[in-house]
Amino acid sequence: MNKNILYIAIAIIVGLGAGWLIFGNVSSDSNKELSEMSDHDHSGESADQMWTCSMHPQIMQSEAGDCPICGMNLIPAETGAEGLSANEIKMTENAIALANIQTTIVGNAEASEDEGIISLSGKIAANEENNTVQASYFKGRIERLKVNYEGQQVNSGQLLAIIYAPDLVAAQQELITAASLKASQPALYRAVRNKLKNWKLSETQINAIEESGTVRENFPIYATVSGTVSEVMAAQGDYVNQGQPIVKLSNLNSVWAEFDAYENQIAQFIVGQKINITTNAYPNKEFEGTISFIDPILNNTTRTVTARATLQNRDNLFKPGMFVTGKVKGTTQTVENTLTVPASAVLWTGDRSLVYVKTNPNEPVFEMREVTLGNRSGDNYQVSAGLNNGDEIVTNGTFTVDAAAQLQGKKSMMNQQMMQDESAMMVDMEMSFSNAFSSDFSGVLSSYLNMKDAFVASDAGQVSKLAKATSKKLKTISTGGLGMMEKQHLTKSIEMLDAIANNDNLENQRAHFVILNENIVPIAMNIENSTDYYVQKCPMANNNKGAVWLSTEEKIKNPYYGDAMLTCGSIFQKIE
Repeated sequence: MNKNILYIAIAIIVGLGAGWLIFGNVSSDSNKELSEMSDHDHSGESADQMWTCSMHPQIMQSEAGDCPICGMNLIPAETGAEGLSANEIKMTENAIALANIQTTIVGNAEASEDEGIISLSGKIAANEENNTVQASYFKGRIERLKVNYEGQQVNSGQLLAIIYAPDLVAAQQELITAASLKASQPALYRAVRNKLKNWKLSETQINAIEESGTVRENFPIYATVSGTVSEVMAAQGDYVNQGQPIVKLSNLNSVWAEFDAYENQIAQFIVGQKINITTNAYPNKEFEGTISFIDPILNNTTRTVTARATLQNRDNLFKPGMFVTGKVKGTTQTVENTLTVPASAVLWTGDRSLVYVKTNPNEPVFEMREVTLGNRSGDNYQVSAGLNNGDEIVTNGTFTVDAAAQLQGKKSMMNQQMMQDESAMMVDMEMSFSNAFSSDFSGVLSSYLNMKDAFVASDAGQVSKLAKATSKKLKTISTGGLGMMEKQHLTKSIEMLDAIANNDNLENQRAHFVILNENIVPIAMNIENSTDYYVQKCPMANNNKGAVWLSTEEKIKNPYYGDAMLTCGSIFQKIE
């Protein structure tokens, strides 16, 4: 019995030892392999892993956690493609085609024909040097007025008015009496005749009075020059004093073309400079003029001065009030080795200007680069630093490339590390608009404000109706003479208005309203306004990124939330 127990115990010990020798090594090897695999995976995955928020891609953190804005769980940001630097992004060919992204190679090797050309907008005005006023030469009452409306053509010697003149009655009687005494008192006779001549009576009229011996009560007034009536300054039945104007005449054989030149362009103009002028009325004709006057006083409201050219108009092609565009070769020569880029290529982030450079000529790889801008000439900016001759930059679809960089977790204009507040970018955005455009755009803003009030009331149907009306007004404004950037903002505004008009969902309408304001508010900041506007901002709108709108009231009425948060927001800037 004891022997059997001993044998069983020895067998168990031998079995356990064999099991340990066989399975212990396998387990050790497996643990070692798992450990090595685990170490390998972590080292390759977490070295440069960044975490972002799906709702707020501008948030970038080095470890997982919650979004500091909305509280959602952070997700891993897309890692860069193989071989790309930290600031480079790569887009697909399909995305490039859909967004119509276009690039241009910048360089100073070959000067373009338009280099240094400055485009100006203006209007035709009457040449004030040729304006004359036809006045009454004696006191009396206008019995008949032969000139009744503006634009009427008047020729020299034409009858303008017939006036009842009591003062001339006594003077005529003096003439009749002096005529009978002219042999004995010739000096008195000549004095009386000269008195009537000073009242602009002709020799024929004076002789007729003398020969007839009859006193007249009504006297005609004739035009002394030819011209077009620009203003009727009296009415039939009016009592007029001696020297009081009756009608103003303009000789339109020559006219002025008056252009608005911005403060930063003043140094580019001198008197005697040639300017090529085109009109909407005759788009296929180009007229050459010479700058004859530059206003020495700056308009504090528009920050512009008037540059004037005198044009011959013997064929009556130019009409006062007609819109014209002028192109002038600036006097400041382009500095050697200074590059120029289209205005559409530049993004503003408050203090800084950015462009996207294509770093790989064979693949759609782009990198954001900060540049230093110089003067603007037409649709181009001079670049004094940040680019090299031969660099290829994005000139169309720049915002799309920036959005792709944001979604890939790279530095972008929208990224908080790279930009100040979006509304600060609006303040620094410089645009050029004529006074005529400003006047027409004021009507658009009036319609816009009604639409904004409908957003406040959360009335989707009324919003759609007013958006359609606003779009219709905006489409009627002439874009002649506007730069590429200005046209892009107008085009985007119309696109957003049409999207709002064709949508009956209030939340979708408000989403489009955010983008509309990003385009329409900078325009309002750069035009001449006759009304004070307030740029107001709600920090919670647009997924907590903030959004702005225009109002004529200081009191906040939030169009993005309506009654839900009616007073949420603050005044960002006042446009005077």
